[in-house]
Amino acid sequence: MAETSDFKAQPPEGFDAIGASSEGASLYQLIREDIIEGRLAANERLVITDLARRHGTSTNPVREALQLLRGEGFVTFIPNRGARVRPIDQDFVRDIYEIGVLIEPALTRWFVNMATVEDIAELERIQGLIEENNFADTFKHSELDTAFHTVMYQKHYNRHAAELWWKHREVLRAVSRRFNFTLARRAAILSEHRELIALVKAGNANEAAELIARHVEGSGRHILEHMRARHAARAG
Repeated sequence: MAETSDFKAQPPEGFDAIGASSEGASLYQLIREDIIEGRLAANERLVITDLARRHGTSTNPVREALQLLRGEGFVTFIPNRGARVRPIDQDFVRDIYEIGVLIEPALTRWFVNMATVEDIAELERIQGLIEENNFADTFKHSELDTAFHTVMYQKHYNRHAAELWWKHREVLRAVSRRFNFTLARRAAILSEHRELIALVKAGNANEAAELIARHVEGSGRHILEHMRARHAARAG
């Protein structure tokens, strides 16, 4: 089996994965990780000069990073009060995956009607790698799973919708890294992917759209269940 690094998922062509200078992009990753892991607390004020000092940089890359995080919903800006950490709570995750439930069926329906033999072969190739890995390396699974869905959405004519999907996908991937897949969710992912490929082959756009809606909702609910369990454990 190839190395994990060989499976690094890439955004659809034409999208800037980060949209900042290299230093701003690096800070964006660091600060986002601090927010997700709770090292920066919910509603904590983000002072640009303090962050620049902490990371040994100037203020401009920090501003870039905070604007990127604002765009993803990790940071809020309040007039005359500056930037603060948005709580990474169940409402945050619910809002993002519910948008996916609305957007992805439309993207999928278009894909089924436009899919080529090469597209289907690529879905089958990636699914084969997903099954070969069988969740042994969860990072590799995340990259392969993202690549699978990117095949379906990367050519869509509505670039705004496709880019919104990518950005939200990256947010949910970042949050979900804290949790393991349950056995039930593992089985659902594999069977739903295989069913989806069969529907694409058959040209059944409506059933494929319905399936992807269930698939996205299942992923979102899986994360929420883990979040509720963690919250209950901490409260108890």
